[in-house]
Order: sequence, then structure tokens, then C-alpha cells
Amino acid sequence: MKKLLIVWKYLLYKISAKTKYDVHSPFVYNFIADVLEDKKPFYAFEEIEMLRIYLKHSDHVIHVEDFGAGSHTMQNPERKISDIARSNLISKKFGELLFRIINYYNPIKILEFGTSFGISTLYLAKANSNAKVVTLEGSETIAEIATKNFKKTGCSNIHLFAGEFSHTLPNAINTLKQLDFIFIDGNHRKKPTLKYFTNCLPYCTDNSIFVFDDIHWSSEMEAAWKEIQQHPSVTLSIDLFFKGIIFMRKDFHHKQHFTLRFS
Repeated sequence: MKKLLIVWKYLLYKISAKTKYDVHSPFVYNFIADVLEDKKPFYAFEEIEMLRIYLKHSDHVIHVEDFGAGSHTMQNPERKISDIARSNLISKKFGELLFRIINYYNPIKILEFGTSFGISTLYLAKANSNAKVVTLEGSETIAEIATKNFKKTGCSNIHLFAGEFSHTLPNAINTLKQLDFIFIDGNHRKKPTLKYFTNCLPYCTDNSIFVFDDIHWSSEMEAAWKEIQQHPSVTLSIDLFFKGIIFMRKDFHHKQHFTLRFS
């Protein structure tokens, strides 16, 4: 039933989503033209996707501690790496989107909630070698695998904190001091999502960007997304259905919300 509801919502999204020809904001037009519609291959994509293929074929079984809302399909803490990789990793499409956002807007201090095996983290880190990426992973076992993946790909600008986010977030913020880009892909419940958002706000600037995963995953996440959109600090929100993007630029004098097509 839940899957059918999500399919129905996605169909409604496809009907209402706008293209660059439907928007009047120069900023959003440029975001669509230079980020969403950019199809150029970057040097890092092939390397990251080769790692994904390796993970999707690993039959190694690990014990997973899950502090969030859990998986759609897997409740057993004993799981194959391949099963986790097939269901939990960011898609190639959205991984490349994260890369392009970092590459285009050039944030330096990046915080990620939800490392998993590090595919999304690598897309963030390899987009700008001068950036400092701090990533949080709840499961110690998964964090160990992610750390090996970072070393395997020669990525040295990543710092991983393992453990419950409520315990590791203060250390992560203290490490970065300022938050230019925040990717929230963990827990998937309203109260924690809003808490992560409000905890990060004091360390943001006018140019900081938030990306939220699975904003239509449940009624809780939709409620969290709506509350975030209405926050006084938010001046622009973009709904891509599977991801929500928040800007807080003060040069936008009134709130704007766009539902954009991303194919």
C-alpha cells in the first residue's frame, strides 16, 4: 500500500514539476541549466561507480546497528553487504547531482548525516579536493567498511564519526566550525530531521545549502519538509521529489518554492 502511495505521489510530482522554461527566477534557471541538466562526465564518476558494483556483488555478511527509521526491506541486523548496497546507497543519478552542486557552488565545509558505505560521501568529497567533508554513520561496522573505501579510492579529505548522531554531531560541528553544505540522509523521521536542521542552523551562512533525502518517504518526512520550508531562515526550497534542497540567501527578498523536473 505504501509503495502504491509513493508511486501516486510521484505521478503527481511529474505532472506539476517545472522546467527552466517555466521559472522566472534567474538563480533557479541557472541551477536547472548548469546543475540539473549538466550531463558532462566528471573524472570521479567511473571510479565511484566501480566501487558500487563491487559492493553490490559482495556476499560478506555483517551485523548492522540501525538507529534510524530502518530499511524498507531489511529488518534482520545480520545482512549481506550486497543487499545493503542494492537498497540503501544513493543512486548514481543523485550522487552525480551532489557532485555537481559541490562543483558549482564550491562549499568548503561539508557535513553529511548517513555515510553508509561511503558512495555519497565520495561524490561530495571528490567534487572539491579543497573541501573538508565530515560524515556521520550510526553503525560502527558500516563505518569501518566506508573508511576502507575512502582509503581504497585515495580520498583524504573525509573525516568519519561513528555512533549515534546525537553523540557525534557536536564533535562534527566542532571539527568544521562552519557549515557550507549539509546533506541529511539518516533517521528519516520528523523529529530527528528537524533537530538536525535546527542544530546546524547556527553554523550556517547566507550561502549554505541543505539537501534532504526522501522528503516524500512518509507523512512524517513530508511534515518535516513543510516545516523546514516555512522556517524564517529559508528563502528558497526546491522539491525534486526524492530530494529536497534548501537555500538561505538573503538576496532573495521573499520565500520561493519550486517543484522541478529532474530526469
